[in-house]
Amino acid sequence: MFIKQRHLSFVLVLGIAVLGLVGCDSAEQDEDTSAPVHVSVMTLENEELLVTEDLVGRVAAVRSAEIRAQISGIVQNRLFEQGTDIKSGTVLFQINPAPFKADVDIAAAALQRAEAVLFRARQEAERLSSLIQTKAVSIQMYDDAISLRDQAAADVAQTKAVLARRQLDLQFASVDAPISGRIDQALVSEGALVSPTDTTPMARIQQVDQVYVDVRLPASMLEAMRQQASSGVPELAVEILSSDGKPLDMQGHILFSGIEVDAGTGDVLLRVLVDNPQHRLLPGLFVKARIPQAYYPSTLSVPQQAVTRKAGQANVWVLDAQGLAQQVAVKVDELVARRYRVVSGLSASQQVVIEGIERLSPGTQVIAQTWQPAVPPQQLSADVR
Repeated sequence: MFIKQRHLSFVLVLGIAVLGLVGCDSAEQDEDTSAPVHVSVMTLENEELLVTEDLVGRVAAVRSAEIRAQISGIVQNRLFEQGTDIKSGTVLFQINPAPFKADVDIAAAALQRAEAVLFRARQEAERLSSLIQTKAVSIQMYDDAISLRDQAAADVAQTKAVLARRQLDLQFASVDAPISGRIDQALVSEGALVSPTDTTPMARIQQVDQVYVDVRLPASMLEAMRQQASSGVPELAVEILSSDGKPLDMQGHILFSGIEVDAGTGDVLLRVLVDNPQHRLLPGLFVKARIPQAYYPSTLSVPQQAVTRKAGQANVWVLDAQGLAQQVAVKVDELVARRYRVVSGLSASQQVVIEGIERLSPGTQVIAQTWQPAVPPQQLSADVR
């Protein structure tokens, strides 16, 4: 009986101790709930925002020419340094001109003979013209003389054309540059036999003072760009980046977009013209083009970490006039440099909570400090992610 009383007393003491501990925890929780929460906030300001997208493009020369022989012959000399800049009209190759000079001489002699025959035929026709008046010769003889004169004139015209063609062949023995630009390696050497039917050119010239950057972009993005252009926003420059995304301090402007959508990818071609005075961009090189997609002269944006989502609805925490935290629904759009563009739900000068939102509930008293980003924002223009 005595043991049962001691056991009962022990249970009562233990229960009182547990209740005391529970009361202490409740008091501490109430104290924690009522204590202000430390948060970091930022004050919204209207800012200029450029939305861009980085797309892979390939460099192409503005003008390109393949050097080909227009006559058949043996290459005697290469008259240029490979990989240098040349001017239009510069002689690049010399084909052996001796056979063509001989052809010119033959054609010149034939012309001289035809002119002599024409001179004699004209004299004969003039002489018979005076005799026909006195009927000293027959009309048949006079008609034959006129016919011979006309045939001789035709022979002169034909031999002149042959001579011009032979002179042109002789001119083609000197292979000239059709355009100015940078010439690549020679694809034929001295002693090679070349002809107009060769499949391989003798060399290639490319103009690279300006280059094209051809990129492919989704047709939906092109439509957004057209709508932006129709709204009166001036054309924005396209920034050129290296293949690994490093800026090259080079800009271009959009020339045109393709009129056909690729059935497999849904993309269209976009061509960008870029000044390339130092020849840093070479044909065939892969680069990235930062294409302006949208431009907002004045808009609001919030860091990505400040936006929470519940059932698909975007929300942010703001401080009201009494400094209490309140959750508001917002509509956001493009994500630029880890910041959402705010379409609706917020206004300038509002304070948005960036850090500490996990400890907030509606009406929570907070102690606010200015939010400092880990990496200072440089300019709100970056890729659309």
